[in-house]
Amino acid sequence: MTALRIAPAVADAFPATLIALVTATGLRGREPWPETTVALEDLEQQLADGTWQPADETDPRIEAWHTAYRSFGTNPRRIRPSVDALGRRFAKKGTLPRINPAVDSYNAVSVRNGLPAGAFDLDHVTGDVDIRHADGSEEFTPLGEPDTTENPKPGEIIYADTTGVLTRHWNHRDAHRTRVTEDSTHVAFVLETLHATRDGHRLKTAADELQGLLVPHAEKTTVHFLSPAHPHATFKR
Repeated sequence: MTALRIAPAVADAFPATLIALVTATGLRGREPWPETTVALEDLEQQLADGTWQPADETDPRIEAWHTAYRSFGTNPRRIRPSVDALGRRFAKKGTLPRINPAVDSYNAVSVRNGLPAGAFDLDHVTGDVDIRHADGSEEFTPLGEPDTTENPKPGEIIYADTTGVLTRHWNHRDAHRTRVTEDSTHVAFVLETLHATRDGHRLKTAADELQGLLVPHAEKTTVHFLSPAHPHATFKR
């Protein structure tokens, strides 16, 4: 069993946090995912038609993350929350990246709902995962940069397992070690909000959307919700 935990200090600092954990086992990333293709193309068409725009930093959902980043010493206009960076790129280019079906699925759900999303290949995660403040000793290898090693600053919020850092600046960038590829078969996806009262319904809708995209291509999927009142979830490796 693996646990995902919100550390008490993070729960205290962000008491309205709500995180959806969506796990998928037996994932088949090399077959066609037509529902994901449609989701991406629909968003791109809506953007082109001018009927929809991704949330930007003036939106309360993004603004909350900017405030959180500043609280732990990160400049959110230089190092942006993932959903902010993805939305800006989408608005500029008019298209969403095509990486692999699992990643494309959570990107579509993330930008549609204005909520950060990420994922970890659980076959490359060691021990339990904690959302906690860094102490400065941890090591992080950025996605796509396998020869680079960084050390998060003390106080920065990270996802970390027993080997190292899985995500820096809470949700800015994932690690290379636990990246999700088309060959990943056991994956944990996370969706996050800092304002459960205002956006909890949106988070739950997003989790349902993501699970719906995964179900046709997985043996099993589960959804758990974490909050300061329920700060951990366990699931099978």
